[in-house]
Amino acid sequence: MINSIITAISQALNTEFGDDYAIYAEDVAQGLQEPCFFIACINPTSRLFLNRRYFRSNQFCLQYFPADINRAREECNAVAERLYWCLEWISVAGDLTRGTQMRYEVIDNVLHFFVNYDMFVY
Repeated sequence: MINSIITAISQALNTEFGDDYAIYAEDVAQGLQEPCFFIACINPTSRLFLNRRYFRSNQFCLQYFPADINRAREECNAVAERLYWCLEWISVAGDLTRGTQMRYEVIDNVLHFFVNYDMFVY
């Protein structure tokens, strides 16, 4: 399920930002192409809810590395505003899933955008 969510996030990012922004789901040792996004699932949880129904909480961190280091904070703030809109609803395996608990922070000229995609699964 996490890989499906990562794919859906990548599609939403590509739709919003286009092909000029690289999107990575794995670490890049060399040749980082900026501007770019890194997508990582952090602290996923699963708990039994009822019978065979589970509630899964999937928190994601999207890191954005800006193109212009001299105006990094301004660029990060502008990208964060666009992320709020494009990640509110994503299509995961044909079903719309809502992003919740969105927040961001800029640390060392890198945007860290957090969003949860929580759902029930059987």
